[in-house]
Amino acid sequence: MTGFRTTTGPTGSGGGRTRPPGRDDRRRPIRPRRPRGPHDWFAERLLAVVSGQRPVHSLLGLTVGPAYDQLIDLAPAGPLPVRLRPVLRHCGRFHPGPGVIEAFARIATGDRVSAMAFRLEQGPDQRWRCAAVEIRGPRP
Repeated sequence: MTGFRTTTGPTGSGGGRTRPPGRDDRRRPIRPRRPRGPHDWFAERLLAVVSGQRPVHSLLGLTVGPAYDQLIDLAPAGPLPVRLRPVLRHCGRFHPGPGVIEAFARIATGDRVSAMAFRLEQGPDQRWRCAAVEIRGPRP
């Protein structure tokens, strides 16, 4: 047998197919992505704020302690011109204890790479809030 397609089984259920019906190309299905956590969600919003795409106050209810003041210092005063939009390349996490996530992210802006780190703490209401933010490298 030279083709990639197999025939249906004797019951006609289609259980013996190697690819969906009608698909004749050799592409493989995309691997399922790992489940996204609160650190991924927050990294995207944080990047939008420090790059000037969203206002700082959009994270007001999502920060605690000095984190909001840190964001005010990190974010530009107004929207930046959209020449090269920063892209979140990777976001990882570490759980130092229950209800705490220390996350890190790589951000690419053109051929430049920056690092972003932040700490999320889970409150009694089970909501995650940012407690600290730090950015190193060329900023967007």
